[in-house]
Amino acid sequence: MPQKIQLVSTDFDGTLVSHASDPVFDHDCMALIRDLQREGAIWAINTGRSVSLLEEGLQDFGFPIQPDFILTSERDVFRPANSGWEPYGDWNERCAQAHAELYHSASSVLAEVVDFVTRETKARVIYEIDQPVGLIATSEEEMNRVTEFIGRAGSGEPKFHYQRNTTYLRFCHADYHKGAALKELSRLTNIGRETIFAAGDHHNDISMLDGRYAGLPACPANAIDEVKEAVRRAGGWVAEQEYGAGVHEALLHFL
Repeated sequence: MPQKIQLVSTDFDGTLVSHASDPVFDHDCMALIRDLQREGAIWAINTGRSVSLLEEGLQDFGFPIQPDFILTSERDVFRPANSGWEPYGDWNERCAQAHAELYHSASSVLAEVVDFVTRETKARVIYEIDQPVGLIATSEEEMNRVTEFIGRAGSGEPKFHYQRNTTYLRFCHADYHKGAALKELSRLTNIGRETIFAAGDHHNDISMLDGRYAGLPACPANAIDEVKEAVRRAGGWVAEQEYGAGVHEALLHFL
C-alpha cells in the first residue's frame, strides 16, 4: 500500500462515530486504518473527549482496533503506557501552565461571560474545582449568541478563546487546540505535514483541517458548512458519504 499517509488524525464523535448507527463505526474505514497501521502509519484520535471518556467510548462501541496515540480535550497529547496512557513529552504540562496563567489574567473576562450566560441564556456553565471551564447551551442558536458575546468581551484578551462542538463549549488558550496538538505529535514522531491525513466534522476540528498542520485534510458529508469550506480552501477532500464511510472515502482518495 502506498505510504503517502504516515499519520492519520481523526475526530471521534460525528466523524468516526455515528451515534444513530449500529455499529457506530464503519467497518471498511476501520479495516483500512488497520492496514495503514500494519504498513507503518500511525493513527491518532484527536477528540474533545477526556482520556477516560474516550476509553469508555472505544470499549462501549466495541472498536476493533486501538489508536497509536490519543489527543484529548482538544489539546493534550498521550502515548500508550503499561497502565493505559501517559503524557508524551512536556506538552501537556506546558499546556496546563499556559491555561492557569490565562485564567488568572483573563479572570474579569471569564466572570463577564459567566454572568452573561447565567442572566441572558438558559445555558449551563460547567465547573471543575470551582473554576468555570465551559458550558452547554440549549441550542446551536443560543450557542451562537454566547460565542458572539465572548468575541466582544474578550477583545482585550486575544489569548482567551474557546473550542466549540454543537452545543458544547470549552474555554481555552488560543494557542492550544486540535491543530496545535497534532503539530506537536508530528514533531515528536518526526512526520511531515505533507503525509498527515486529518478528518473532522465541526468547529473545533477546523484548526487541524485548514492546511497548516495536515497536508491531506478531509471531512465527511455530515460536516458543517464551515468545516467543508476550510477543507476545500486547503485543497482537501469533502466526502460524499457521511461519518466513517466518508473518512474511508477520503482515505481512498488520498491513497
